[in-house]
Amino acid sequence: MKSGPPPIGRARLEAFVRRAWFGRTPGGLASSFSLLASPLCLITALDGARRRRRIRALAPPRVPVIVVGNLVAGGAGKTPTTIALVRELARRGWSPGIVARGHRARDAAARLVSPETDPREGGDEPVLIARATHRPVAAGRHRGQALDCLLDAHPDVDVVVSDDGLQHPHLPRSIELVLFDERGAGNGRLLPAGPLREPLARAAGVDAIIVPANVSAPLSHPRLFHRRIEIGGFTALADGRTVSTTDMAAMVDADAVALAGIAEPARFFATLRGLGIHVREHPLPDHAPIDRAWLRDLSAPVILMTEKDAVKCSPTTDDRLWSLQVRVELDPAFFDWLEPLIRGQPTA
Repeated sequence: MKSGPPPIGRARLEAFVRRAWFGRTPGGLASSFSLLASPLCLITALDGARRRRRIRALAPPRVPVIVVGNLVAGGAGKTPTTIALVRELARRGWSPGIVARGHRARDAAARLVSPETDPREGGDEPVLIARATHRPVAAGRHRGQALDCLLDAHPDVDVVVSDDGLQHPHLPRSIELVLFDERGAGNGRLLPAGPLREPLARAAGVDAIIVPANVSAPLSHPRLFHRRIEIGGFTALADGRTVSTTDMAAMVDADAVALAGIAEPARFFATLRGLGIHVREHPLPDHAPIDRAWLRDLSAPVILMTEKDAVKCSPTTDDRLWSLQVRVELDPAFFDWLEPLIRGQPTA
């Protein structure tokens, strides 16, 4: 099946739900949807409580495990934050490994993922992390099994970072980090009436909260840290050459295309517009596979995409394909707090 833009009906439904969850103007049909869906929030609350009980009953992990998670459904920057965390821990002398879910991977079983792994087998985010960090990565639907797979294969790993998994009942953890972005907690309601996977009060019990610079957290917390997004240049998928954002803005015209198979495609498109790059926009479902034939037949002199989408399109000889390089920078004070905490964590 070709991976083009989602059906108009689906796109409209997703936009409607986002308005209901994050809309700034009260009233209207979107607000009515949240109100009508409120009774179903009890299911989410009961499921969340059950998961927390199971997590508390888990034995301590063999090495400290740091979970980079969120309470809000959709993307909050977990994967780039995981990459930044792993890179800095390695720079400081640690031997970090990573576990991830591996959405849309053909095999749900726990497996090791390398930079050379086909994203269809390992999942787009685990492959992206492996390529970005060059550290051991394991993925699987059952994160506890993925953790065992990682540590059995790499006994030198002395700290593990989990990309998401805050609500996963089989993942033992030592430290929980919760991310929020500029959307905050939306309307503050649980799924499906709102975007929250767990009550907002749950964030008060995690070890730290991380938010973008100049963004306020939706609740007070004694350990609040900031992250900054650094936009780099564009990298050609065919040969690895790079150009600045200014040069790319001069290269594109109205026939150029941008595609994004992430949780919030509009965020990527808004970033491009902020760089002065105005192109035709193709939003795709999160983790959507990208059909090479569809991409080849796409009429455009330049095609821009996210790094997560780029791993699904390489290797390639198509010189129209470019990915935008984005890095997260974490507050140095965060690592000054984190390292002593890692050293003091009990292990199994």
